[in-house]
Amino acid sequence: MVGFCERWLRMSVRQMEETGVFFSFMSRLENALSGHSFVKLVLGKYRGQEAYLQKILVRAVEIRGKDMLTFVFRHKTCDITRNFGPEEGLRMIRDLLGHDFRSASLFTLSDVVQLEFNKRGEGVLGSSPVAAGSMPGTGHDHVKRRLIDPSRPFLQALGITNGQHQVLPSMSRKWKQINVFLDIFQHALHASRAAGLKQIRVVDYGSGKGYLTFAVADYLQGLPGVEFQVTGVEQRVDLVSLCQAAAAKSSLSGLAFILGDVKTHIPGSLHVMMALHACDTATDLAIHAGIRSGAEIIMCAPCCHKEIRPQMTLPPVLGPVLRFGVHLGQEAEMVTDALRALWLEASGYDAQVFEFISPEETHKNKMILAVKRAQPADREPILAQIKALHDFYGIQQHALATLLNGLR
Repeated sequence: MVGFCERWLRMSVRQMEETGVFFSFMSRLENALSGHSFVKLVLGKYRGQEAYLQKILVRAVEIRGKDMLTFVFRHKTCDITRNFGPEEGLRMIRDLLGHDFRSASLFTLSDVVQLEFNKRGEGVLGSSPVAAGSMPGTGHDHVKRRLIDPSRPFLQALGITNGQHQVLPSMSRKWKQINVFLDIFQHALHASRAAGLKQIRVVDYGSGKGYLTFAVADYLQGLPGVEFQVTGVEQRVDLVSLCQAAAAKSSLSGLAFILGDVKTHIPGSLHVMMALHACDTATDLAIHAGIRSGAEIIMCAPCCHKEIRPQMTLPPVLGPVLRFGVHLGQEAEMVTDALRALWLEASGYDAQVFEFISPEETHKNKMILAVKRAQPADREPILAQIKALHDFYGIQQHALATLLNGLR
């Protein structure tokens, strides 16, 4: 790393001063950091002399109450991490960019800004709106920048914190899940057309003890000038009573919990539909409810994939692989959730399927996230992919397809 420092000092400042796009890029970076919209920065196209160095990943973190920039020097065989104060970190980026690193990608909540230098040192600057598929990772350091205050009254009412606003050891995993989910929700909201609305309606089907329902309402309350209505729908009377009591003790006036389920509660229109751990075809019912109600964001965590598995006719070539029950179950899950994502895309959404929390935290860790596009895509190629999957696996019935009047 000593060689790196020496080369920073030898950097030609004049070259940078003559490159207007460089300063435009740095201005955007500084504004993103000061405006708390910064997600990450990637320096690439390394042309220096450091052996095996490939790129640098920069993230904003909080360490012992201080804002810092973490630099991950990614080598071919290992990663080296160093933490710097914001001013020193920005100074290093200015020195490195355009010399040892010929490209930079700045990810913010609203867009991705890219800067590239050619062999003559000329810079080209471009940007594009952030897409749902560009959702940043939710690593350990990122989650530390919490979006929810541990002192909020509902956290104690729900048994997550004690009277001193400390997270109970037995609830540490749940606390982490809440923060990770809220981070994903924040980025999805900023990537959607609901970001600029003054009124936002959210429905959480199967809200349970209301951990995520309360968290979303708390986050929306912190948005200036935004009125919200968050409704938790739950079919267990005791849990509805529990959440209603906790809501009464909080200052979240736009939060309500009602008795019902995805079949009985039909919202007229909404902006966000949530359904975590919806069993089997309840996920399909929830997705259909979100599409039908015009939701800008659909967030599902499916489980218990029972419908498609017994229908699957396995091609002979896959027999040796799928003859094991655990493999067949995993295959059925992948096919089911892939079809759900395709139907969402055919319905005008950008969809992705990913693990939103570590399997060590919970095995129910898969999420289907969909954000409505500004302009719908051509349905025909997507419907052709759906039909090909049905034909390949011999699928005759899929609840979401039936609900959407699609393939039968």
